[in-house]
Amino acid sequence: MSFNIDLHTHSFFSGDGVSSPEEIITAARAKGLHGFAITDHNTCEAVQYMTQKGLMREDGQSVDDFLIIPGVEVTTAEGHLLCIGTTLADAGKLKGRPAREICDMIHERGGLAIPPHPYDLFRAGIRFSALETLPIDAIEVFNAATTLRRYNRYAFKYAQERGLPMTAASDAHHAAAVGTAYTILNTNDLSVKGILAQICKSNDLNQHYLTPRDSMRKTWNNWLRLRKRKHFPESDDVAEDE
Repeated sequence: MSFNIDLHTHSFFSGDGVSSPEEIITAARAKGLHGFAITDHNTCEAVQYMTQKGLMREDGQSVDDFLIIPGVEVTTAEGHLLCIGTTLADAGKLKGRPAREICDMIHERGGLAIPPHPYDLFRAGIRFSALETLPIDAIEVFNAATTLRRYNRYAFKYAQERGLPMTAASDAHHAAAVGTAYTILNTNDLSVKGILAQICKSNDLNQHYLTPRDSMRKTWNNWLRLRKRKHFPESDDVAEDE
């Protein structure tokens, strides 16, 4: 079977995200996705929130035939790095740590280390010199929100030269952008374990860029996060992102 999975999305638990997890799920289902990875910036709070709400399961199985994969986008010393398939304790305290160290932490937790939007000079993409030193599992070769399209071409070429599995993702920061790009994974196992195993193989990619409207909204969201704090849903166990 083929499953359409967006491996890079952000909720309002990210400093620059605006949509709730519920809104993202609704939009993803409407676009024909079978799941997505929630990869908020330097926080795993959305994973805790969705688990408490019964929207995702701790055992990695799907809920109502829809899979949410735990993850986080860590701002390492060399640039952004996606942790896919697991969470990282105290993720906010990992900002500025070496990317190699974060890769090791991800692997110790059974997850995959995937650099998003590499080469993107404007969005903290990890550069070639650093990529060469990292034990990454795959590479995001198509990011729907990349600053310049040539950065995706550079990533694709690098993946070919190194023989790395490739992924495509929306990097959505609001629900309407979810599923703009995604990875098509051929497996009979719609679980976190099954999807992680398939990511490491050869997959098809759905590649479309954000519309100008969505790109402008993403830029606007980035500006707004510098102007005000987010209001997070109330929960006994979910604290606000500092």
